[in-house]
Amino acid sequence: MGKSCSVDKCCIMHSTMLLFGLLMAIFKTTGAEVGVCYGMMAKDLPPSAEVIDLYQQKNIQRMRLYGPDEAALQALGVTNIKLLLDVPNQKLESVATSQGNADQWVQDNVKKYSSVNFQYIAVGNEVKPSDSFAQFLFPAMQNIRNAIVGAGLGNQIKVSTATFFGALEVSYPPSHGKFFSEYQQLLGPVINFLRDNQAPLLVNIYPYISHIENPGEVHLDYALFTAPSIVVNDDRLHYQNLFDAMLDAFYSALEKAGEGSLDIVVSESGWPSDGGQDASVDNAMTYNTKLVQHVNQGTPKKPGKPIETYLFAMFDESDKEPAFEKHWGLFFPNKQEKYSISFN
Repeated sequence: MGKSCSVDKCCIMHSTMLLFGLLMAIFKTTGAEVGVCYGMMAKDLPPSAEVIDLYQQKNIQRMRLYGPDEAALQALGVTNIKLLLDVPNQKLESVATSQGNADQWVQDNVKKYSSVNFQYIAVGNEVKPSDSFAQFLFPAMQNIRNAIVGAGLGNQIKVSTATFFGALEVSYPPSHGKFFSEYQQLLGPVINFLRDNQAPLLVNIYPYISHIENPGEVHLDYALFTAPSIVVNDDRLHYQNLFDAMLDAFYSALEKAGEGSLDIVVSESGWPSDGGQDASVDNAMTYNTKLVQHVNQGTPKKPGKPIETYLFAMFDESDKEPAFEKHWGLFFPNKQEKYSISFN
């Protein structure tokens, strides 16, 4: 009796461990991978090959690169890091007005690096209706998509653009999210294009900016994921952090624009460690750590749906303005970590 009981216990323990392992495997394959943006607006940054090594050492499996960089692309080619590559705003007119220029851009910056794991091309970043190049956004996206398909990469690489929270006229409560009419005009054809090509919209989301612009109403703990209880009740949806509220406001705006089925990839989010109100190493560590822990939970509007997210940024960038823009890095330019953060 005693012996058989011991065998049963072993079987139960073995089965439990197998089940646990299976669940972990499921979570690992279905969870969101958090990437990090690799900005280069500083003169004191390490060589690209060392930066890519640092990504690998820290198990950072996704990268956003704000424009083609030969050294970075060559170094990425011997890794499996998934890449989001930008067509910079200053290139929009060139690729929009000539399919040949778009084809050449893809040939020089994508096709040439066949071993790089390209995932997305972001055609433009935070293009505003008032920008002189705004008229070129949609045709640039069309031509880059045509070039990607022509290069035989249409099934591998999604073409999108990165917009930002300033596009919303209404964001509170999240269910009332709505685009400004001028952004609706700019993004309307873009949203239809994304739907037709089954590509996500890229959105830069910064609770830090919302907090410092209105600290009296947008409290620090709500922005930092540290609020002890529900802060915003929106009908049957309840919000304990601002990140979720901002993301769901964007989903609501897409619904009102007729494309509620679109996915959103958060192409930038982070917190500065110096240079501005409530900018500190402690707050940056709190925000980024809790964001990494949070992304697999989804939002109240889309619970359990992992949120693909890119932290901004790998390094401090001394050439940026104003002061707080210089201090978003997870690392100092000498590759020293500001604080410990896990990407597992």
